[in-house]
Amino acid sequence: MVRPSRRREMAKDFVCKGRLTIRSACEVFMISETCYRYQPKLSDENAEIGEWLQVLTNRQRNWGFMLCFLYLRNVKGFGWNHKRVYRIYKELELNLRIQPKKRLYRDKPEPLAVPDAINEIWSMDFMHDQLGDGRSFRAFNVIDDYNREGLGIEVDFSLPAVRVIRALEQIIEWRGPPRTLRCDNGPEYISSLLAAWTEKRGIGLQFIQPGKPQQNAYVERFNRTVRYDWLNQYIFATIEEVQDAATKWLWTYNNERPNMAIGGITPIQKLTMEKPMAA
Repeated sequence: MVRPSRRREMAKDFVCKGRLTIRSACEVFMISETCYRYQPKLSDENAEIGEWLQVLTNRQRNWGFMLCFLYLRNVKGFGWNHKRVYRIYKELELNLRIQPKKRLYRDKPEPLAVPDAINEIWSMDFMHDQLGDGRSFRAFNVIDDYNREGLGIEVDFSLPAVRVIRALEQIIEWRGPPRTLRCDNGPEYISSLLAAWTEKRGIGLQFIQPGKPQQNAYVERFNRTVRYDWLNQYIFATIEEVQDAATKWLWTYNNERPNMAIGGITPIQKLTMEKPMAA
């Protein structure tokens, strides 16, 4: 069955060629004169949606449709319907950028409890990568489990316990101290220096069981985002380039990247929602 939009195009074609009048064309193609004279009002807005989607997918190469839509809706405040945005997303063939991998389905572990307020539990973990010349470097990541906010990414060739403590002190200066720190059993965490520092600060130190990374799932998920959002996107020549990229990306993650785990809003948006309640 031919859609009214197609019949309108055919009628206009006959009228333009002088073969029929408008009234006759509408009768022949079974459309009303209102339909014939209809002018689409959304073309400019659709072009704007397309431009936004192109910019987002070029800037954030591993973002799928839902992250793009939540960014436009929750971060930028556009009221576009998700069906309309998805239709344009498909027309631009952005849904074909990433071929999904086959997933192995396993029994889900017991989910971690979500803290009720900020600074109840911070999770921390290390990541490893290499510069373009093959030199290895480490990244020390800290997040607040409540709103999944990235509190810091410390990057260097070596990050002993002294550097871990210094990084935590810098975060505490502007964030305030946490009630508990959750970490694995790495040598930096089980050192006497960190134990003495947390005891002095009155901060609990919670170790996960060896070989059970799911017990530190929040920061492990953050690590995955770090890896695929920017760390794997570039080849860095110097450690300074990595440090600069980490600072810029962390701001984007906290302020612009919607997080599915907290309802499709950004960590900073959840933090601002918490502040009036705390007051």
